[in-house]
Amino acid sequence: MQPDNVQPTTVAWNQDDRLEVLVFDLGGQSFALEAVLVREILDMMPETRVPGAPPLVSHVVNFRGRIIPLANLHLAFGMEVAAMTPDSRIVVIEIDLDGQPTMIGLRTDKVHEVATFDAASSEAAPVVGMRWRRDHVRALVRHGDDIVVLPDLEAVFLFIAQGKTAGAAIH
Repeated sequence: MQPDNVQPTTVAWNQDDRLEVLVFDLGGQSFALEAVLVREILDMMPETRVPGAPPLVSHVVNFRGRIIPLANLHLAFGMEVAAMTPDSRIVVIEIDLDGQPTMIGLRTDKVHEVATFDAASSEAAPVVGMRWRRDHVRALVRHGDDIVVLPDLEAVFLFIAQGKTAGAAIH
């Protein structure tokens, strides 16, 4: 049973077929995650490398006295790791992974906005024409003139937790 204060990783569209999200950039592509998963947005901070950790989560940060993994989703989606800029941020999320509430920091190139998406503007990831693993993409959503990726964070992190490498996630 999931604790009351932890949201599931994949939140369903609400009864009005809408979803409130945080939109951010990774490698020139817009991504979004459910706003209810977000605990805080931080400026970049000192990171500690963890020897032997999978590349996707090879660093940790001190978040309010807790040591949390810092994930670089660029790697999960086969992108070059971007240099940090003044716009770079860490989005701290709390998700349920394999029955455990888990806090994770996500490196982003830039955080844009909180937006509301309509289910009618979303589509499943196409079978061909994508450079990413389909099971790591929950949906693609038309938002203004942009296509926004809704990643399936549970699939990404469980893939890594099961001993797979970030390189394997790309191919």
